[in-house]
This record gives sequence, structure tokens and C-alpha cells, in this order.
Amino acid sequence: MIRYFIALTGLTFALTQGASAATREQQKQACQGDAIRLCTLAIPNEAKITACMKKKIDQLSPKCRAMFTPLPQGKKAPAPKPKQG
Repeated sequence: MIRYFIALTGLTFALTQGASAATREQQKQACQGDAIRLCTLAIPNEAKITACMKKKIDQLSPKCRAMFTPLPQGKKAPAPKPKQG
């Protein structure tokens, strides 16, 4: 059981890298069940858990899937249209 906790703590760290702005506790709550349900064989390897969950992203709960969705970057202005003439 301790190795599950350690692995899932690592998972929350992996999710914080460039993904949602959620806190580690929110990430753990959102994804712990999915990690155990879908990626048990990857535990306790953090990198394997993250890779497994990304591979099975369509099977993740909506809350967990949101943790893998990058934050939107500011909208870029559209490129100017070339002048015709």
C-alpha cells in the first residue's frame, strides 16, 4: 500500500509539469482511482504510470483527464493577410 502512495505522489508531480494548475492534492484525488484501475502494472514506476495514463486518456475520468490537458496559452493574434494589389 505504501508503494501505491509513493507512486501516486510521484504521479501528481508528473502531472504538475506543464499541465493543469490544480494542486497536488486535487490531482491525486482526480487520478488516484484511474491510476489503480487502469495502470496497476505500472505502479510504482512514475514514468510508466504517466505514460500509461496518457495512452489511455480516453478511458480516464473527466476530472483526471483534465489534469492532462495543458493550460491554454494566450490567444495569438491572427497573422496579417497579405496585401493584394
